[in-house]
Amino acid sequence: MEKTRKIKKVLVSQPTLEGAGVHLRRGFGFREVPMFDPFLMFDDFRQDDPAKYLPGFPWHPHRGIETITTMIRGTAEHGDSMGNKGVIGPGDVQWMTAGSGIVHQEMPKGAEDGRMGGFQLWANLPASQKMMDPRYRDVKKADIPEVALAGGVTARVICGTVGKTRGPVRDIVIDPEYIDVAMPPQAEFVHPTKPGHTVIAYVFEGEGCFSEEALTNSFDLERKPVQGDHAVILFSDGSRIKVTTAGSPVRFLLISGRPLGQPVAWQGPIVMNTQEELRAAFREYKNGTFIKNAQAV
Repeated sequence: MEKTRKIKKVLVSQPTLEGAGVHLRRGFGFREVPMFDPFLMFDDFRQDDPAKYLPGFPWHPHRGIETITTMIRGTAEHGDSMGNKGVIGPGDVQWMTAGSGIVHQEMPKGAEDGRMGGFQLWANLPASQKMMDPRYRDVKKADIPEVALAGGVTARVICGTVGKTRGPVRDIVIDPEYIDVAMPPQAEFVHPTKPGHTVIAYVFEGEGCFSEEALTNSFDLERKPVQGDHAVILFSDGSRIKVTTAGSPVRFLLISGRPLGQPVAWQGPIVMNTQEELRAAFREYKNGTFIKNAQAV
């Protein structure tokens, strides 16, 4: 029998500063470990004031994680110490596996109206693959399939599967799904999920009902089934999610992955399993031996 996931936890992304002075909103991070395992952090960097994003994210290292960056307006130029360069624009995604180590920078630029925005998710790597070779996957908007579903619902499938449509990002360690869902008013979206996987939704336009409990218990404010902009929704276990809309449309990111259940030793941009591994990483960064594979692409 299908078990629809309920809302386990709702967080609201909070303003913070990162990089060289970028104003953004953090959905979850260090304090929420291991609640969102295998995911470590989610940032919403939508911003209308260029002074609050142009400082960007100058050169910094990563090891032991993957960073997934999705742009919805403006662009982000990226480059690394091995000579890789690129630009991602509206609708594009960069899936970067830092693995054994990358030193890179990310510099956002606004659209013609000065507005810029997108999201970055950090996914953990298991101990056995924290030192895997780094790699980039720059996925252009045109290469991300958009599935038209019943009732006017659309789903951009970046990673995972909707119906018979599979996203272009594949062979990722944590077996994730990453789907951009847009729903008009008076619509329903039902999507299968793998039991045991962590499932999250992040709302960034409109509002929707993310639990069937609303149908029978709409006045229970503790359950808060209807969520809007900036809401991070962590679901309980189950084999599917069900989202409905009433008078408002909604757009959200649906994210899922297999939990690792491993120790997390985290300092700044590096995430390992032990404090000794962390100390070794920062020693190597200081003495110039941090990069293990100079051919990362």
